[in-house]
Amino acid sequence: MSENEDLDSVTNVFGLSPTDPLDTFAEMWYQVFLWALFSSVLVHTLAASIAFCMLRLHKTGRFVPLAIALMGIISPLTGGVITSAAIAGVYRASSFQMAPFYALIYGIGQTAMAAIMSFTRMLATL
Repeated sequence: MSENEDLDSVTNVFGLSPTDPLDTFAEMWYQVFLWALFSSVLVHTLAASIAFCMLRLHKTGRFVPLAIALMGIISPLTGGVITSAAIAGVYRASSFQMAPFYALIYGIGQTAMAAIMSFTRMLATL
């Protein structure tokens, strides 16, 4: 059985109905990463559409929504991969099985923490 056959489909991940418990590193990482990716894409799509509605008549401001949408994809593809791997690594090292709902919480939590950090000036003080 190859590694790709071991991972659930995207519809199983969103339905919170995996075919088997999340007990391997790849399964846990995959589900946490997908939730982080799609929650980030949803949040940034909403932000980009609001920005486009507000800045559509501005000469250069109309291109800001494109940057917002790109960051919604690039952020989880870089930082989301690493943090999802860290979460899955902790679970795997402690030999815990992850419930699919926890993968949802961790994935959406990554997006929420990124939003909180961007709205506050906490990073500027570090």
